[in-house]
Amino acid sequence: MSGQYWKQVHARGLAVPEDRPLGDLTAELTAMLGETDPELRDGTAFPALSTWIGRGVYDDLLVGLGDGMAAGLRTGLGETGTDTVFRRSWSARVIAECLERDNVHGLVSTGTVLDWGDRVATWLLREQDTRGFVPGKGWALAVGHGADALAALARSPHLGTPELTVVLDVVADRVLQPVDSLFVNGEPDRLAAATMAVLRRDEVPLQVLEPWIARLAAGATGRATYDDRDPHLAGGNAEAFLRALHLQLALGSRPPAVRSDLLLVVVDALRHTNPWLSPTGASAPV
Repeated sequence: MSGQYWKQVHARGLAVPEDRPLGDLTAELTAMLGETDPELRDGTAFPALSTWIGRGVYDDLLVGLGDGMAAGLRTGLGETGTDTVFRRSWSARVIAECLERDNVHGLVSTGTVLDWGDRVATWLLREQDTRGFVPGKGWALAVGHGADALAALARSPHLGTPELTVVLDVVADRVLQPVDSLFVNGEPDRLAAATMAVLRRDEVPLQVLEPWIARLAAGATGRATYDDRDPHLAGGNAEAFLRALHLQLALGSRPPAVRSDLLLVVVDALRHTNPWLSPTGASAPV
């Protein structure tokens, strides 16, 4: 259907059209998630799908919708710099909406939620295209949308301490992966928000969190060799993540039970990764 058709749907407050089967409408919106035109993708397809999920249109079909979006995570996986990233990234964003709907209304089984989580985690750690904003095509933001899905997953009552610990490990693994360019479109903040979603469950103990922070701090102090690569690439994302986590722990609402103790751990890690801030420390970095 034409873009004009969907403009009319939006103009009517995103009421579900009655002139076509819901399955056909959903298939078209799903295909539009991979469009390079941000007006069709960000402005039309995602708002329609997220609104219908929120209104319960898919409550009896949520498993199928989520499974379809999880399949979209495999589209072109391994490519970088191509347009397939849009389908993968925006599929993850819709999975987050499906998870949030289940978090409130309990519509799918534990096995389904864990399967979605496994597929999101596998995709996020294998995703090679980490572009944020793509000129002329809008938001790709795969890491940011993956973080949103992890945050929704962490809020799921289907997850216990072991699964929440895995979510933290996925966050750390993604932050510590080698990159060709640093995250510059809020990805560290969204990954920190996913971490806060885990922490607010008050199920992962400090004795697990301390070595997790230490691993990130060790990554943040890494420096690449001085060849043709920016040496800051080696630890820059981990450093940005630790700063984002510190900010959200210090200022965020609904603090987790471990906030006071964990803040001390994070501050100590930041002192370690920023020795030049100490009065007796090294000179400021170049």
